[in-house]
Amino acid sequence: MSADSSPLVGSPAASYGTLMIGTSIGPLSSSASSVRLSGYCGSPWRAIGYHAVVWVLAGIPLLLFRWKPSWGVRLRSRPCSLAHAETLVIETRDKEDSSWQLFTVQVQTEAVVEGSLELPLQAEDGRSKMALGAVPETPWKDTARLHRREEAGRLPLAFLSPQKQVVRYYLFQGRRYVWIETQQAFLQVSLLGHGHTCDDIHSSRSGLSLPDQTMRKTIFGPNVISIPVKSYPQLLVDEVLNPYYGFQAFSIGLWLADHYYWYALCIFLISAISICLSMLKTRKQSQTLKDMVKLSVRVRVCRPGEGEEWVDSSKLVPGDCLVLPPEGGLMPCDAALVAGECMVNESCLTGESVPVLKTALPEGPRPYCPESHRRHTLFCGTLVLQARAYGGPHVLAVVTQTGFCTAKGGLVSSILHPRPINFKFYKHSMKFVAALSVLALLGTIYSIFILHHNRVPVNEIVIRALDLVTVVVPPALPAAMTVCTLYAQSRLQAQGIFCIHPLRINLGGKLRLVCFDKTGTLTENGLDVMGVVPLKGQAFLPLVPEPRCLPMGPLLRALATCHALSWLQDTPVGDPMDLKMVESTGWVLEEEPAADAALGTPVLAVMRPPPWEPQTQGTEPHVPLGVLGRFPFSSSLQRMGVVVAWPGAAQPEAYIKGSPELVASLCSPDTVPADFSKTLQSYTAAGYRVVALACKPLSIAPSMEAVQQLSRDTAEQDLSFLGLLVMRNLLKPQTTRVIQALRRTCIRTVMVTGDNLQTAVTVARGCGMVAPRERLVIIHATYPEQGRPASLEFLPTECPTAVNGAKDPDKAASYTMEPDPQSSHLALSGSTFGVLMKHFPKLLPKVLVQATVFARMAPEQKTELVCELQRLQYCVGMCGDGANDCGALKAADVGISLSQAEASVVSPFTSSMPSIECVPMVIREGRCSLDTSFSMFKYMALYSLTQFVSVLILYTINTNLGDLQFLAIDLVITTTVAVLMSRTQPALALGRARPPGALLSVPVLSTLLLQMALVAGVQLGGYFLVVAQPWFVPLNKTVPAPDNLPNYENTVVFSLSSFQYLILAAAVSKGAPFRQPLYTNVPFLVALVLLGSVLVGLILVPGLLQGPLGLRNIADTCFKLLLLGLAACNFVGAFMLEVGCRPRLGGKEGQRDLGLRLGPSCPSTPHSLCRVCWTSVFQPACSSSGPNGPPRSASSSWNRSSLSSPGRRCPLLVL
Repeated sequence: MSADSSPLVGSPAASYGTLMIGTSIGPLSSSASSVRLSGYCGSPWRAIGYHAVVWVLAGIPLLLFRWKPSWGVRLRSRPCSLAHAETLVIETRDKEDSSWQLFTVQVQTEAVVEGSLELPLQAEDGRSKMALGAVPETPWKDTARLHRREEAGRLPLAFLSPQKQVVRYYLFQGRRYVWIETQQAFLQVSLLGHGHTCDDIHSSRSGLSLPDQTMRKTIFGPNVISIPVKSYPQLLVDEVLNPYYGFQAFSIGLWLADHYYWYALCIFLISAISICLSMLKTRKQSQTLKDMVKLSVRVRVCRPGEGEEWVDSSKLVPGDCLVLPPEGGLMPCDAALVAGECMVNESCLTGESVPVLKTALPEGPRPYCPESHRRHTLFCGTLVLQARAYGGPHVLAVVTQTGFCTAKGGLVSSILHPRPINFKFYKHSMKFVAALSVLALLGTIYSIFILHHNRVPVNEIVIRALDLVTVVVPPALPAAMTVCTLYAQSRLQAQGIFCIHPLRINLGGKLRLVCFDKTGTLTENGLDVMGVVPLKGQAFLPLVPEPRCLPMGPLLRALATCHALSWLQDTPVGDPMDLKMVESTGWVLEEEPAADAALGTPVLAVMRPPPWEPQTQGTEPHVPLGVLGRFPFSSSLQRMGVVVAWPGAAQPEAYIKGSPELVASLCSPDTVPADFSKTLQSYTAAGYRVVALACKPLSIAPSMEAVQQLSRDTAEQDLSFLGLLVMRNLLKPQTTRVIQALRRTCIRTVMVTGDNLQTAVTVARGCGMVAPRERLVIIHATYPEQGRPASLEFLPTECPTAVNGAKDPDKAASYTMEPDPQSSHLALSGSTFGVLMKHFPKLLPKVLVQATVFARMAPEQKTELVCELQRLQYCVGMCGDGANDCGALKAADVGISLSQAEASVVSPFTSSMPSIECVPMVIREGRCSLDTSFSMFKYMALYSLTQFVSVLILYTINTNLGDLQFLAIDLVITTTVAVLMSRTQPALALGRARPPGALLSVPVLSTLLLQMALVAGVQLGGYFLVVAQPWFVPLNKTVPAPDNLPNYENTVVFSLSSFQYLILAAAVSKGAPFRQPLYTNVPFLVALVLLGSVLVGLILVPGLLQGPLGLRNIADTCFKLLLLGLAACNFVGAFMLEVGCRPRLGGKEGQRDLGLRLGPSCPSTPHSLCRVCWTSVFQPACSSSGPNGPPRSASSSWNRSSLSSPGRRCPLLVL
């Protein structure tokens, strides 16, 4: 069931029945990690039996099959192989959930004319070439054989056709899965192009012929992201047949039979209003989403031998070649740019407001991947601001994905089909409702017995017994629970934080760890140039604060040209760092669409020198520089480059800019200064961002045509080191305060950045993630090489070799550390993280619980980190700007994107405020919402159980509550307080305590049972007190309820229970520590006071309400005061149970977890890390523990073989 074992949906080994799948339903369906597929086909006998069952049971099974469609499929169809299936049952399970979700889909067919398959059989490289594109000849992709006439003998009759062949497919969550005959399995159409190389993409520049396009459209389907918008009659049917409203309809019918007309009418009106509002809201949301994703434009495509053709974007298929207009426009599909450059706004997908420059995809045998070639890929839904052609008349892009298989389609699918939330509270709430149903069954049995004993007619017994079910199981529970999150969502929106998944607000209350991006999140977006460190020979010169003062030479040329800036509406746009760098040189960007007069050759852009200034004698004069080609920045490569020429230059030069460590590794060793590591550490330790520059003369002609044939690898090897660009990236003013506040509340804070490790460490110390007196240890890992296993090194930051990874045990051994497991942090790079993932999987969890700084992390590594932390049962938050952390934001339990957009599909939360102040706000609202949800659930459960006790007491004496009494309890009292109690604001400050995540826990269940015992005791006490009074007159048991109203028993039970509904609402609404005090919720407090005053008046002076409510007047004033005293005792007891007993009944939360998960962020936590582990690793350097024991120096080295050695174990593996 591994998600990576196969790209097929189906198993070629099995022949029929339920088939197991080795992958999720698709790469875009990341929520499901396990999928099972079952095939079913029609069976006449089963169909007859199905209709017979439906007819005999008066259509009731149809309602059940609507709620559980798979049951109906299994009843009327027989299991069969996928090759014969007409209907499929798809079972999916989330990676963190144990329950399966079931879906049913119909297998569809579409006829294809035979002539459309007449294509060249072989490509130049010998691979099969067909209508689906050139794909490698692997066992599962050698062909997508369609059902020909001779193969259709075993298929259903609908597939038979002598002239045509058909494509079998099904649609699931918008995506299409096509049947692969050779493997007897379904394959998502987005994977049909898997394995295409960059050369394959470029070979499609001529476009598709019309027959090819027709064939591909049959297989891939139309290029639309279809959002179903149901009509109002359909919505009405869906709402009315919802199980919740089905139960309401059953209850209303029961109440009408029991002559509770007023109550039934009110519930009917409320339900009708609720259905109408729900219909309007659902219709509006669907229409809004449809309008947001609707995109139908006319585009120009290439046709081989036919020139160009204008077509509707819905007809685009993978392989089409688009001609992009100079003014740009919205992209209707995913496409690889093969000619020209585009400036693109991707804010709708990533939240990043800075336009991105896209360049042409380089040719070569490397497999094309949209993620690794992001800088060459135009994504669906993004806005092309401008397109410029170079080396040809047009800007061309080859379509790679369409419809729901595009990046935008995947995000829309995640909105329509969000990942299931694996939260104990929701699971336990369902179990608790099931327990209430069991209690209702027991109550029903008791009521039948007691009513039969009282000689009540059989029809009356049935009605009363069923009525008890409507009392115990609260039908308003789902609506009441929804109110809690809606209030929290509206409060967040008022603070500029928008949420598209309200259910995730409660998860914010369980956050134990928050990951932060660095640049633009913890630090300012903008960078200030501090200066340039040039070279002289093999030694660094002092810092030059003004780069514009540098003499003309390779370093100045690199600073002026090594960027991806562009002009957009007379404004330079691009990466903020590039803008600052070019600004510091004084050079001016000019973009030339034709040949530059000074250079005599076409260029991408020209950098003009600043106005002439007196130059130092012997320096070269400043001349314009032409950019012939660009190698875009890549997060995985950590660098970018340009190829530059200038007047008089015989050959161009390549200039590279990127990570200092990586650029230095690409340079010839004799050009890298000996003090490189020391100089780099001196700047990064001060918190500066450092970028290295290098150059290389190229032995090619200074023309764009020659540069286009140049591979990136060739241009970026044997470089000459030029110097360092030093930039300052200041912390945002709010960062330190927020980080310290989170740490005080025992919430781990982790930095995940693509920046240098030492810079990240300095920022972590500067913002308080690592306190001044806390130790920070660097982990370095190396991959296995030359027969040596993978190894790890643990170095304190005090060691000068720690950050740069030099392996010198003699130097490292002199730096010793006292073991301090509770205040030690780990820092590691993306490379080390990769080694741990691959070679030290058992050690990885131990590292993750102490790691605070992750540097040089690629975007996919950020996502992997979040997933690994979730496997440790952390509830993980992620805060970033959405630029290169989209995957991590989506994978996190609570992802918060800092964006100016009102809402983003990148993450559940989008904050318009530019700082991390939004994180404590989300946590406070999450804790408030979760605590309120617990309180609401308890209140609704206690309300039902309170009424359950009242009804059982009255049933015992052959009476019941009256019609208007039920109405007063359910609508006037309960509904009012349930709606208003959720309005309480969150606490003003975060505390260390967290709301419980499990409803079925000792504190919750114990207080619930004790409150229930108190409620029953008070009602029974009131009943026995009134029976013992000398003036008491028993009711006439020969007259059935409600005709025997009013009576004393009913009056006392109703009066006391009415007080109890208010008392319980106030008791479960205590404020601290997650909410503000009860008195701050003024509407709720006013409602409690007013309703309480009315109830007191009903006892002391019944007045006009006595008759309609069916109450009997009690003349004894002392007894009235006694009832009020009993209610007061109930009030005191209820508050004592909530405030006093619950803390004693609950233990320390989370002790059954790993005992490691809080890590160093909570120094008081005794389980931060096993002291034995750190004592073994960081023992002062005095002696070795033995020939097989760990070394006792500050630098501890461990390799793969030592982990498996019986006498030598990594101390971090010891718990």
